[in-house]
Amino acid sequence: MCSGGAIAEHPELANKQHYEVPSGFFEAVLGPRLKYSCCYFSCEETTLADAEESALLITAHHAGLQDGQQVLELGCGWGSLSLWMAEHYPNSRITAVSNSASQRIHIEARARERGLTNLSVRTADMNEFTTKDVFDRVVSVEMFEHMRNHEELLRRISQWLKPDGRLFVHIFCHRSRSWLFEDRGPDDWMARQFFSGGMMPALALLPRYQSNLQIVKQWQWSGRHYEQTCNTWLSRLDSAGEEALIELTRVYGPEMAPVQLQRWRIFFMSCAELFGFRDGTEWMVTHLLFEPRTADAAPQGDVTQ
Repeated sequence: MCSGGAIAEHPELANKQHYEVPSGFFEAVLGPRLKYSCCYFSCEETTLADAEESALLITAHHAGLQDGQQVLELGCGWGSLSLWMAEHYPNSRITAVSNSASQRIHIEARARERGLTNLSVRTADMNEFTTKDVFDRVVSVEMFEHMRNHEELLRRISQWLKPDGRLFVHIFCHRSRSWLFEDRGPDDWMARQFFSGGMMPALALLPRYQSNLQIVKQWQWSGRHYEQTCNTWLSRLDSAGEEALIELTRVYGPEMAPVQLQRWRIFFMSCAELFGFRDGTEWMVTHLLFEPRTADAAPQGDVTQ
């Protein structure tokens, strides 16, 4: 399932479904950092803004980020982590990669507004992306779920790391099974409307591929964090009302915009129920830290902390 073939399938559909939707829509729905991935809620009363900041801080800690590093972010979304890193590590050089031109334009505008000169953004399909630079850290938040050939992707990333570099990956996952999102019939609405070419990875999926990179440590977040994230996005979408509809009309037109608005509502509801199932123990988020594998080191097993 996850070795052989293209690194990513249907990246143009992923753009259409998520990443070329106007930034104004996401500004109405997401938090102030525009973090379009799981946030970390320390308690029920945690605000979305605080949950975004907590998730970014934990990510930085798990990735071992420090000022002065060369950092590559793969799948940077609307720039929540890239902009955060550029702000907090002024002596670092951040290179962000997105498959979306509109995301690049948005991030570059935010960087100019904040006077950040240590951040550059590239628009690239992960099937074709390459770089001659090497980095202290490569980080990726909820991009690997859009990939199919993880073995080849990890091999390529290993070539972009310095000998003492590290790869940090944040993915959502199922506790035991992996499956593909494919549009095979009328019931496959998630694949058709939101996740074409994507997959649900198992918790132990990436640890299978340690030929070039080996796992240093793995962490888990309860699915309840994503449940609360999605419920908060839904609440903000409902509060935005006409503002969100106007943004969707710009892309889908006046007839389809109300339909698309309801699709987003159902998407957030569905994801909230999914990650909250069995008190967040069935579907969850995992963080993985990899290092280059030395020639005499055997691949490690699943390391879950």
